[in-house]
Amino acid sequence: MASAAACIFCKIIKGDIPSFKLIETTLSYAFLDISPLSRGHALIIPKFHAEKMHELPDEYLADALPIAKKIAIAQGAENYNILQNNGRIAHQVVDHVHFHVIPKPSDSDKEGLVVGWPQQEISKDDLATIYAELKARL
Repeated sequence: MASAAACIFCKIIKGDIPSFKLIETTLSYAFLDISPLSRGHALIIPKFHAEKMHELPDEYLADALPIAKKIAIAQGAENYNILQNNGRIAHQVVDHVHFHVIPKPSDSDKEGLVVGWPQQEISKDDLATIYAELKARL
């Protein structure tokens, strides 16, 4: 995990690296992605440095989704994705929690998020076992 001092997103929040800021609150900072998947692709980053979502205090999570909603409305796209990845094998590149707001302007793989969905079959017994394990931990 990158330290807050070395984190590119922390540097953007501090103003050490310029950005196209869209919204800033006491808890969050939103700006345009410099490597967008589509026009208007934006990022929302909490001002608290955490690598993964489960490490982030709840108030930062509560602040992020209303900002995502405002950005999605401003983008004007009928279809869009809200994306948040945790860990390298889950496609997280920057070790700081962030949310993508990605317009999906057409039914094409040329712009916007392209997702594979390797849906698996599972028996009702296996599903019941997983359910019991998760419920016990909640």
